[in-house]
Amino acid sequence: MTQKTSQKYLLSIYQPDGEAPPPEVLDPIMANLAALNEEMQAKGAWVFAVGLHPPSTATVLTAKDDDVLMTDGPFTEGKEHIGGFTIIQAADLDEALEWGRRLATVLAPLSVEVRPIAFG
Repeated sequence: MTQKTSQKYLLSIYQPDGEAPPPEVLDPIMANLAALNEEMQAKGAWVFAVGLHPPSTATVLTAKDDDVLMTDGPFTEGKEHIGGFTIIQAADLDEALEWGRRLATVLAPLSVEVRPIAFG
């Protein structure tokens, strides 16, 4: 019997800065997202998923010489930010892209970036 190897992938969800959509828009999206997460779990692809607080809650730490500079806010200013991410395991990039496509469809018009994780 051949053992199936898998690679972990990061599915980053990009969203515009600003307020979240109203409940009548967001609630059906979140229900569809929960259903997709359950399907990924059932198929053994889902590792974990998280949403992030707004970029204004971030603190950036930069080491320079013997000091560490702390700066409030996001690392870069922009019109969009990573609002959350999902870690999956997939047999190959094609399978990861299929999960990413499904996630992008649920979260439309938001973009999803699929990137292999360099460890484990």
